[in-house]
Amino acid sequence: MRFLRRSWRRNPDEIHDLRQEIYIRVFEAAAKARPVAAKSFLFTTARHLLTDRIRRQRVVTIDSVGDLDSLNLIVDDISPERRTVARQELRILAVAFDSLPPRCRETVWMRRVDQLPQREVAARLGVTQKMIEKHLKIGMKRLADALFGNEFNDTPHSEAHDCDNERQHGKQ
Repeated sequence: MRFLRRSWRRNPDEIHDLRQEIYIRVFEAAAKARPVAAKSFLFTTARHLLTDRIRRQRVVTIDSVGDLDSLNLIVDDISPERRTVARQELRILAVAFDSLPPRCRETVWMRRVDQLPQREVAARLGVTQKMIEKHLKIGMKRLADALFGNEFNDTPHSEAHDCDNERQHGKQ
């Protein structure tokens, strides 16, 4: 009882109900298998019950909300301007993605879209994981440059060409 009084301060009148519910849970669990440490099992069961109760109290049913229009909520619709900007950005990214060298494009697609692990991408493309890192870095940098301009351009010139000039034989 002391544990419940200390832990459940929301409504002290519910403590007796909580205790009964804990006893029921312990009894049902003990009918299946006897707990090794009864006291810790009892307190764990109580803690789980309190957590369940708190979780249930947080849920608000649709019926209790009533008429949603009467709440005067501001609906965050996407403005036509924002939609147009988003479409333009998507077109820019699509063009930039299509202009990536084939290996960079494949790497970016498999890692970022298909969300494949780096090891698997390396195995599929027949290159080392280090090359995958390099292709991904260069590809993402070129996409960022296309979208945001060259304001983030800190990639050395020779590194940017590595993706274009990669060797066609075996692992690198």
